[in-house]
Amino acid sequence: MTTAREIMTADATCVRASETVVDAARKMVELDVGALPICGPDERLKGMLTDRDIVVKVVARGKDPSQCTAGELAQGEIVTVGADDDVSEVLRVMSEHKIRRVPVIDGHILVGIIAQADIARTLSDDKVGDLVGEVSEKT
Repeated sequence: MTTAREIMTADATCVRASETVVDAARKMVELDVGALPICGPDERLKGMLTDRDIVVKVVARGKDPSQCTAGELAQGEIVTVGADDDVSEVLRVMSEHKIRRVPVIDGHILVGIIAQADIARTLSDDKVGDLVGEVSEKT
């Protein structure tokens, strides 16, 4: 049984809910990532912030990214998997929620992120293709 912990990228860096969108964007550039988990002062996951969120929810709406916080963009259900969940559960969650990245938690602490690239490096081409098809399918 392969677990989420075995395939995740373990060095997930949070953007604090209180940090500005500009700070988050700079962190994305520095880390060469397209998404960051949003964490509160209690270290609990509050959501995910993507580069697309910054463009669609801030820039395109004329908001000032130096005044808007990451926490303001943390909306909706927080979708996660447990560190000891089987990879089949990871695939189910990503497919069901049509997400390309899923935070991995141990208790309530963020311990990593699984992206489609992590799936591609680990699983068979058939499973990767199924996931990409499910996530990319329009609803």
